[in-house]
Amino acid sequence: MDMQKTIEARLAELNPIHFEYRDDSHLHAGHAGNTGGGHYALLIVSEAFDGVSRLNRQRLIKDMLQDLFSDGLIHALSIKAATPEEYFH
Repeated sequence: MDMQKTIEARLAELNPIHFEYRDDSHLHAGHAGNTGGGHYALLIVSEAFDGVSRLNRQRLIKDMLQDLFSDGLIHALSIKAATPEEYFH
């Protein structure tokens, strides 16, 4: 499974104008509590976040990827979600 393509496809409905994906799994190999899922970092810039609190942006993204967490494919996810105004100014 190509995790980047999977995550991008899941988040496509947010119509991101900027998307960055980083796989940090190699930095966390063998640490306590990791049952095999990957460690990833996302930066998503979308107008869909206008008027949405930072906490609710995180919740929205995690909800869209929930089965990847529950299936053990994602162990940890760092999310930066911004509006175009926040990111480009």
